[in-house]
Amino acid sequence: MKTQLFLKRTFILFFLIAIPFGIFAQTTGSISGKVTDKQNGEPIVGGGVKISGTTKAVMTDVDGRFILSSLAPGSYVLEFFYLGYATKKITDIVVKAGNSATVDVVLEESGQQLDAVVFTATVKQESVNSLYNKQRTNINVSDGISADQIRRSPDRNASEVLKRVSGTSVQDNKFIIVRGLSDRYNATLLNNAVLPSSEPDRKAFSFDIIPSNMVDNIVINKTASPDLPGDFSGGVIQVLTKDIPTENYLYASVGTGLNSQSTFKDFKLGEKSSVENFGFVDKSRQIPYGIVSTQNYQVLTDREKIASGKLFNNSFGRNTSTAMPSQAYQLSAGLRKVFKNESTLGMILSLNYRSSENLTTGVRSDYTQDKTEYTFRDNSYKFSSSVGGLANIAYTHGNNKIAFKNLYNINLDNTYLEREGDIFIDKIKRKGYSFDLVSKSLFNSQLEGEHKLLSNDIKINWNLGYSYSDRLQPDLKAVNYDLVQGQTEYLAVVPNGTAARTDASRFFSELFEDSFNGGLNVTIPVNFLQEKSALKVGAFKQYKLRDFGARKFGYIRSFATGQFNQNLLRLPFDKIFDPSNLNDNGFILDEGTEPTDRYDATSDVTAGYLMFDTRIAKKLRVSLGARIEDAYQEINTADLSGNLLKVSNQFTDILPSLNTTLNISEKQNLRMSISNTVTRPELRELSNFGFFDYISKRVLIGNPNLKRSQNTNLDLKYEIFPGAGQVLSVSGYYKYFKNPIEQVVSSGSVRNVTFQNAESATTYGVELEARKNLSFIKGVPAFENLTAYVNASLIFSTVNLNSLISEVTNRALQGQSPYLINAGLLYNDPISNLSFNVLYNRIGERIAEVGYQGYGDIYEKGRNMFDVQVSKKILSNRGELRLNLSDILNEKIIFYQNNNTTKTYQKSDNIMNTARTGFGASLTFSYNLGLGSK
Repeated sequence: MKTQLFLKRTFILFFLIAIPFGIFAQTTGSISGKVTDKQNGEPIVGGGVKISGTTKAVMTDVDGRFILSSLAPGSYVLEFFYLGYATKKITDIVVKAGNSATVDVVLEESGQQLDAVVFTATVKQESVNSLYNKQRTNINVSDGISADQIRRSPDRNASEVLKRVSGTSVQDNKFIIVRGLSDRYNATLLNNAVLPSSEPDRKAFSFDIIPSNMVDNIVINKTASPDLPGDFSGGVIQVLTKDIPTENYLYASVGTGLNSQSTFKDFKLGEKSSVENFGFVDKSRQIPYGIVSTQNYQVLTDREKIASGKLFNNSFGRNTSTAMPSQAYQLSAGLRKVFKNESTLGMILSLNYRSSENLTTGVRSDYTQDKTEYTFRDNSYKFSSSVGGLANIAYTHGNNKIAFKNLYNINLDNTYLEREGDIFIDKIKRKGYSFDLVSKSLFNSQLEGEHKLLSNDIKINWNLGYSYSDRLQPDLKAVNYDLVQGQTEYLAVVPNGTAARTDASRFFSELFEDSFNGGLNVTIPVNFLQEKSALKVGAFKQYKLRDFGARKFGYIRSFATGQFNQNLLRLPFDKIFDPSNLNDNGFILDEGTEPTDRYDATSDVTAGYLMFDTRIAKKLRVSLGARIEDAYQEINTADLSGNLLKVSNQFTDILPSLNTTLNISEKQNLRMSISNTVTRPELRELSNFGFFDYISKRVLIGNPNLKRSQNTNLDLKYEIFPGAGQVLSVSGYYKYFKNPIEQVVSSGSVRNVTFQNAESATTYGVELEARKNLSFIKGVPAFENLTAYVNASLIFSTVNLNSLISEVTNRALQGQSPYLINAGLLYNDPISNLSFNVLYNRIGERIAEVGYQGYGDIYEKGRNMFDVQVSKKILSNRGELRLNLSDILNEKIIFYQNNNTTKTYQKSDNIMNTARTGFGASLTFSYNLGLGSK
């Protein structure tokens, strides 16, 4: 398995960096853009684009895109034409050497009254018109951000981009929350293929691994349609990466950052090898060669276990250094080649690297009957590194396009925790130390195609994909020292008899997952009630294989000579488990691996759908249909007695949906949607594996009896588009969950965190979004470039607990925020090339973990977050300096048990956990060597 992992990672890295390409400097420029239909927003394939007064012309490709290359610098007029559509002239298009001017155009079907009419617009007017059309014609209730908006922002990766999308918030700088629902209710598509979760213990995707300059656009669909995955209720997040660049370029950036709590201060960390700077795990951390299998190890004699234990390195050492500023580097390149037959080959490559050293300070407590069990003060030092690569190749010819897209990311967290505090129930003072390293990688590869059959305008798109992910946690170590009341010195806590997962422990785990997927979509144009309509059919298949295994070792006392050497317990944590201390009157390395510490799993999803999209009386657009998903999950695990346990779930769901849009006017829409969706348990949640988290002193364990959640969704939205990029909307929605899955705390000698189904839940809310340019305020020229936006949600949720043991009959849904606020000011001056963004975010108090009788629910307190981004173009607009200030207020992160009836945080509440992560500042310089068209 380790050899297989090494070969996979080596191949992936080699593949991403070894693809050859050439870049050719140019003194000319180009014009590129996209042509769409005004009525439905669909791309116009095979349309003509001509430079007025010349014979130079091109046709739009299967995406509706075009590029006119090798143009001398100057001003141009373009003509756009297509059979059955009115011709449009676009003026004032300025081409600069080494740059590509962007012109997106909307064409309107010609009626009898429009024959021989040519519409004329400036490039600025038409860009406004195009943006209107994107907003107006989307059939789903959705929000998004385009490549043009991304290009004008200082965002570095997709998670920063998503901060700007209405109704969303970003958790831990990488996970997306839609409508206040926990991330388990989201689905993620990358280039039309379903992405696996980047986290093994939750359904979530880490969006910070995708560079923003590789993103073409991002759309968050908040309502369902048959052509989208049915496993969601919050949002389907669609990320499309670029494939064919509009020009040849070479882009590089370098950045550094400071953290108020760590940078230039003492920084403590366990061992770190050079390869860990790049996300890889050093082989010295693995279980040593010569250690026999669990079954054989557990029957070894004590002396054989002593000999085996000596093979393990004493890696409990700690080093102290000065925390250095964070580092961030990115190098990307694009190549575009047009052949004589007007076909085009494009390639985009990107490589990025990040590392940082951060300190989180906090206090952690727990309670029994309002009596404090313990209080610990924690300092958590974390070194993080990340390496990512993207390689996309695409070929277009006429009405056909083939693309091969690849994404790879590996990241590593090396964490050292120091703990000091009191265990009040045992009258003990404690010092604790833990060392943890986690490496995660994700590789996604897709082959996709788009085709249009000219004979009948049928559109076909398909994709085949493979994803590989892993999570390695080698040698998680912990040791505690206690000062018992009446004694004068701290002694190490080392058990008698058998290894414990809580004290003097060493833990190793490996998770590997392979995922295969394919999809086919066919769009057939039809006429219905004398209106242009479309019938769309498709199929989807995803097959996953997962393998997980863990081994638990722990040091115990040896009494082979009848007397244990108590002096060993006085040794410091970096010397106590030296191999020389494993002997007949010292320590034994025992193994406490349980039958539940291994599982393998299979997931198989097959889906098909049928949908019909039409208009009624010009003003009303209706899209209706159904999706059928057949999902099979199989988990091979065991119970604590070692009996094999096979969990098999077969779900077949028919998921109808209806989306309607009433065009009240050119600038107003009224939308309505109703749909059924599902939320299936993750494979990890169905296994019996229990992981002890030293920091929280909890065991996270799965539940093989979980059911899927069946969801009903209803949305209503009124929207006005007062100007390009501006919107005013109000939405109302209602969701009903049958058997919602929640994360709960269960009682026991060690409190477990597990998953369970509630009987049902409802959530309903109101969303308000406003995005407005402030140019209407006269007398202040700067307001012409200033845009203010706010989106706010007020959400109510109730869980029916009739079938569960609880102190109350209902409460809010776990993970559901009661309100959500995003606001900001965006300034962009095209003359001075200065831009800044001030962002504000707050999420209301939400239940992080559900309690039980006598142990209250644990809430996460809302907190205010301010971020500021300032950027300035320099060096003839090819260079950019960017300053980011993150979490300026650095408010405490607080988790608490509520002791009052208001359900809001009070000082009298039981404080479970507080933490501060520090205020951050980063400075980045980037340079874009736009090298023209080829």
